Amino acid sequence: MSQSLIAAILGLLEGLTEFIPVSSTGHILLAGHFLGFNSTGKTFEVVIQLGAILAILGVYAGRLVHVFASAPHDPAARRFIGSVLLAFLPAVAIGVAAHDIIKQVLFETPMLIAVMLILGGIILVWVDKLDLPVRVDDAQALSLGTAFKIGLFQCLAMIPGVSRSGSTIVGAMVMGVSKRAAAEFSFFLSMPTMAGAFAYDLYKSRDLLSWDDMNLIAIGFVAAFLAAIFVVRGLLGFVSRHGYGLFGWWRIIVGSLALGALLLGF
Repeated sequence: MSQSLIAAILGLLEGLTEFIPVSSTGHILLAGHFLGFNSTGKTFEVVIQLGAILAILGVYAGRLVHVFASAPHDPAARRFIGSVLLAFLPAVAIGVAAHDIIKQVLFETPMLIAVMLILGGIILVWVDKLDLPVRVDDAQALSLGTAFKIGLFQCLAMIPGVSRSGSTIVGAMVMGVSKRAAAEFSFFLSMPTMAGAFAYDLYKSRDLLSWDDMNLIAIGFVAAFLAAIFVVRGLLGFVSRHGYGLFGWWRIIVGSLALGALLLGF
């Protein structure tokens, strides 16, 4: 299988899994391992997230324009912008401080990723079944304190296989946010988080990348963009009706299959 085809497959996988709580990074790192795909500095796996960012920006463009246009005279709009930025800050601090460990150690440990997929799936199935009280049903109405705590949960996703969306959604639900609002706030939080990860990783790897690397990244980017649009448009309605249990079981199955394959020496 050519590297370009693998890049397209991984890009589709990124777009399909970025905004659902299954760990897109875990999926593409494991897929890359089993398909024999080795990107320079593991930059491909991070940078193609820009495709998913642009997809969600496109879907939410009208709403974002309204929020920013209203901010000068609407305290609720300013609080919402502040809540997203505040939730973003913990990831900035830990991401910069632990960047080399994350990329050189955690990203290179498929066994850890498989185990995290399984454990995260168990937690997601368990939390989804809990009858948690709902105090907030609007992603734009979170208090600054709640938003910051969700940002702390997001930092768990520095471990590949945990899932950025999964950790933020579970954290939000535990703090009384409805399933739909938790997913939507995760969408908004993903914009600065993924854009920051993209920019910082590209900066750190700027001297390592070749034109061949950039071609593969471009292929993965386009595939991720197209797949992510499909997911973002349908996810909120799905979780409102069915919750997150299916994603938890998916994680357990994929993680178990990957762990079994790794133990057999694949």
